Amino acid sequence: MFARATRPLQRALAPLGDRILIRKAVVETQTAGGILLPTDSAKESNEGTVVAVGPGLRDVSGVLHAPTLKAGDTVLLPKYGGTEIEIGDEKLNLFREDDILGKFD
Repeated sequence: MFARATRPLQRALAPLGDRILIRKAVVETQTAGGILLPTDSAKESNEGTVVAVGPGLRDVSGVLHAPTLKAGDTVLLPKYGGTEIEIGDEKLNLFREDDILGKFD
């Protein structure tokens, strides 16, 4: 009999270099007063939460510069850029650290 290789149901992704894996925030479809907003008027969120961080970037002399962000940080993202990836049924974005605009306290 032949053995059949099975793929795991969920895969993990570890970013390389200075790349940062981010889960974008969900856009609110209801106001604080309880008014429902139409889904077509909801814009894409420009903030997200850091899921995973790469080891950092090496300069020409070989020194490793660690990233300033860590998993769990909330960040401000540019309108365009990054690479959208799908792991399982979840959509995540991969950005370089230089592309991230800021970090919320």
